[in-house]
Amino acid sequence: MSAGPGSPEAPHPVFRNGGLSYLRIPAPDPLALAGFYVTVFGWRVRTDGDAPAFEDGSGHVIGHFRADLAVAGTVGFTPYVFVADLDATLATAAAEGGILFTAPYAEGDLWVATLLDPAGNLVGLWQRGPRGEGAG
Repeated sequence: MSAGPGSPEAPHPVFRNGGLSYLRIPAPDPLALAGFYVTVFGWRVRTDGDAPAFEDGSGHVIGHFRADLAVAGTVGFTPYVFVADLDATLATAAAEGGILFTAPYAEGDLWVATLLDPAGNLVGLWQRGPRGEGAG
């Protein structure tokens, strides 16, 4: 019999063959940047070390905010975060020091935008369905 979700024997959701599961996010001030991701995306953060650990809102991606990594800015790898309400998330991000980089645009039945987090990392956001109506 296999272990069900949430049971002590069940594997953590990051253990998915081929699934993106771990990120190191450059952060000149790791604690401050961790607070941005908690407020904007609802990530869970553990701050018991000098490199705060995080788990994204789905539990499928874990990682650390690292002061020893250089911020890539707008060049390099860009992670995209699914959000229920793009406009509300962009407003929260702006209030927390994020800077809109690419204004929302339609891509099929999706709405997509990018922003710079307070450290200067480029982060993509995407929402399914009509803008202003959430993911539905």
